[in-house]
Amino acid sequence: MAKIVFLSTDNLEGFFVYDTLLIPFFEQAGWQVATLSWHNKDINWSDYDYVIVRSTWDYQQYPSEFTACLESIDKSKAKLLNPLTLIKWNIEKSYLLDLEDRGVSTVPTFWQSHFSVDTLVQQFDVFATDTLIVKPILSANADDTYKVSRDNITQFIPTLSRCFAERKHMIQPFLPSIVEEGEYSLFYFAGAFSHSIRKVPKSGDFRVQEEHGGALHLIEPDQTMLDAALRALDAMPEQALYARVDLVRCKGEWALMELELIEPSLYFNLSPSSPQKFVDAFLAMHQQDALNP
Repeated sequence: MAKIVFLSTDNLEGFFVYDTLLIPFFEQAGWQVATLSWHNKDINWSDYDYVIVRSTWDYQQYPSEFTACLESIDKSKAKLLNPLTLIKWNIEKSYLLDLEDRGVSTVPTFWQSHFSVDTLVQQFDVFATDTLIVKPILSANADDTYKVSRDNITQFIPTLSRCFAERKHMIQPFLPSIVEEGEYSLFYFAGAFSHSIRKVPKSGDFRVQEEHGGALHLIEPDQTMLDAALRALDAMPEQALYARVDLVRCKGEWALMELELIEPSLYFNLSPSSPQKFVDAFLAMHQQDALNP
């Protein structure tokens, strides 16, 4: 039986993982699935046909080690999905600059390598807002993400100075639509639309992730959302097995919050047809690999 690895991590306590919903569909298609931690250095990746990056949800804490693991997989006989070059392009949020250069509408952002209080304060006027979001360029799960207002900035300065002193980060205007309406995610497998959800933060919060109390709802996207998502996908440097396009409403238009190509939750639990769609996309990609070894 052909073998697949779902690349994960050591400890997923407190996280919601839905990738096991894929396993019966892979098995029906003749594929055996093992879930292995990227931290395990004793794995012979050549024992497997494919390694699909999934719940590696601590990689942002060890970026060099994570990249080294992916490089070792890429050098083995196993095929890494998504591809290593695409993951390296996507691992820092500066990829948004590339997409913006290619005509994709993104959330307005100021990029900074070293923390500066004066520069942070200036962004209130630059973005004409009373509230800013500060977050790392390399991050996941809303780790080290701060909502700072003109009124409370003084209390955040020690934390921000410590967190971002020598760490690249991004400053964005807080978008009220995230609280009022939510954030939308559209899921694509091998370029084909699968399903879409709306993520709404819990009362008093701005983070939409389940782990932070966000509520998730399956929705039907309208054509404007689909068009915005396709513009982002068309601007990618190469094809992906899976992609999650996160959209928010900004000044009445759809703006890309993130294009997730490494380890996004794909919320198979919310769309009963999505596991089969994912496996079908994989099988089509595998068939193409067989035709073009």
